[in-house]
Amino acid sequence: MDVNKARTVVVTGANRGLGLEFTRQLLARGDRVVAGCRQPGHADALTELAGAYPGHVHVVPLDVAEERSRAAFVAEVAAGHPAIDLLINNAGVLPSGERFGHLEAAVLEHTLRVNAVAPLMLAQALAPLLARGRRPRVFNISSRLGAIALATSFGTPSYAISKAALNMATVQMAHALAPLGIGVLAASPGWVRTEMGGDKAPLTARESVHDLLEMLDRRQDLGAGEFVDRNGGPLPW
Repeated sequence: MDVNKARTVVVTGANRGLGLEFTRQLLARGDRVVAGCRQPGHADALTELAGAYPGHVHVVPLDVAEERSRAAFVAEVAAGHPAIDLLINNAGVLPSGERFGHLEAAVLEHTLRVNAVAPLMLAQALAPLLARGRRPRVFNISSRLGAIALATSFGTPSYAISKAALNMATVQMAHALAPLGIGVLAASPGWVRTEMGGDKAPLTARESVHDLLEMLDRRQDLGAGEFVDRNGGPLPW
């Protein structure tokens, strides 16, 4: 990939954590970012970035769990951008305090909608724009916690189940989008110090995102549904 050529990149959950850091580093590279977030009016850090990079940030309201919001988002993206080069499905939720015997179906269902259903629906809706992009990719932010082979204890069930579902969605996307020349890849960003990851995590968002973007740059192929770590090493399903 020629990182010197500006790309148009869609980032979901762009107002905080990894999404905000993706936006920051992509802008520093010279890319244009379509930043989806639930409440743009309260996304102060994102607003500051937009001011620092005038004309390079298009902030669009997006609640990935809501079908109407996704449809409005896609319509606005299509109206303002003839093509997309990269879709980063980053938005996610991690419910805390789940205990077996007290699990709630509504929590699991919402987590699945955000973490697994929304990335698939957005990839489907944005596929025509991606097909017109340069070396287009869908990049799904997954987690080691979604690796069934690595599950050794009960914990974060809604999140783990949803990320396992996202991994299968990644494979399904790859088969569906390959005929359009669109690559698909899922990656675990590592345990990152964000609002979701907590302050005990060993990685900063800057380190994680840097590694993820470098990994994408290094790959000669676009991705055919693989599940990898932030450095490109394969992870078990």
